[in-house]
Amino acid sequence: MTVVLASETAADADDLSVWPASTTPLPDGGLAVGGVSLADVAARFDTPAYVLDEGEVRSRCRAYRAVFPDADVLYAAKAFLSRTMVRWIGEEGLGLDVCSAGELELAVTSGFPPDRIVLHGNAKSPHDIGTALRLGVGRIVIDSPSEIARLAAAVGPHGRQKVMVRVVPGVSAGGHEKIRTGTDGQKFGLSLTDGTATHAIARLLTQPQLTLVGLHCHIGSQITAVKPYLAALRRMVGLMARIRDTHGLVLPELDMGGGHGIAYRPGEPALNLTALARGLRTELAASCAAAALPVPRLILEPGRAVAGPAGVALYRVLAVKTTGERVFVAVDGGMSDNPRPALYGVRYAPRLVGRHSTAGTRTATVVGRHCEAGDILASDVGLPGDIRPGDLLAVPVAGAYQLSMASGYNLVGRPPVVAVDGGTARLLVRRETLDDLRGRDVGE
Repeated sequence: MTVVLASETAADADDLSVWPASTTPLPDGGLAVGGVSLADVAARFDTPAYVLDEGEVRSRCRAYRAVFPDADVLYAAKAFLSRTMVRWIGEEGLGLDVCSAGELELAVTSGFPPDRIVLHGNAKSPHDIGTALRLGVGRIVIDSPSEIARLAAAVGPHGRQKVMVRVVPGVSAGGHEKIRTGTDGQKFGLSLTDGTATHAIARLLTQPQLTLVGLHCHIGSQITAVKPYLAALRRMVGLMARIRDTHGLVLPELDMGGGHGIAYRPGEPALNLTALARGLRTELAASCAAAALPVPRLILEPGRAVAGPAGVALYRVLAVKTTGERVFVAVDGGMSDNPRPALYGVRYAPRLVGRHSTAGTRTATVVGRHCEAGDILASDVGLPGDIRPGDLLAVPVAGAYQLSMASGYNLVGRPPVVAVDGGTARLLVRRETLDDLRGRDVGE
């Protein structure tokens, strides 16, 4: 598929393919999401701000349930989590995948059933493990050999905890080398190729406090092809067959992780969920039949694919200047609320909203307000030639791995999250204030 750069054609300004399905143009040149004008959101809640379309989140949850009716779908909380998000996910019938005591506590105290939660992490702290056991988490994913004895000791002689083992299947996939987790040489999981996984499983089975119920793998993030998942599945089923042959244990669950890719700009590819479901179902049945294994319960962990396309980031233009042949458009946010461009070189398609412009399109780079040359939100994008301070920019596909990865850099405070649905906007997460930041500084 040909990827069209945002700066290649002015027609992209009218392309809403990567925006929430509820997005509609307004007569004043703006956009409405969930029936709410983005300019009105900016005026009411100030900028920068994140807008989350409740209908889009729910629709994407339902799409997963529709194509995977016989699987367990767990929302990956690391993409974005709030108490309201927990409620939406639960009401739509998804489970949760968490990576810390903080995510776990937020979910359970928001009313989410702990037995529908899976705890991950390559380096779980004693607090993480203690919280998981206290709250009764459904599954804990073993990520290293040393974790086996630590977890068994924490469970105690009379307790029982269901666990899975994270296996590195030796499959390379993902949109950037920093988010490829299916091959050896990175921090996650236990290697299938060097025998670490099989040795850890043998050790785990000597611990009566731990009940091994399945295997887990996660091969990467922002994956847009089905084939890597099928390759990983075949290897995982092969390991399940060896566990059966060696230990007489038939595992009832297989977690294939997430990493389902989405389009951030018009023309970019996205993972086809229908094709993924069909491929996994067919391959799982065939591989299990060849190994004379019963088909295990399939588990998936989408995060970005649920939250990402439901979010829109709003920024106010603070300055416009030309340096050499480059036009820089500086906004009131940046890498403190979205570090992804600096980390992975991610490209976005910002759009002017709130006024009509008859000016031609020119190539500009949208930069943040922070004291870093790498604080770039969108490089070489097409914006109206008359872009000026005070204008409002909206960036689609902003619902995942932005606010959840935000920092306190330069002490500017993290933006709020505003939910929109049915023509109503309401605050989910308030803006972080200077008083919040001062309150943590307890030194003399």
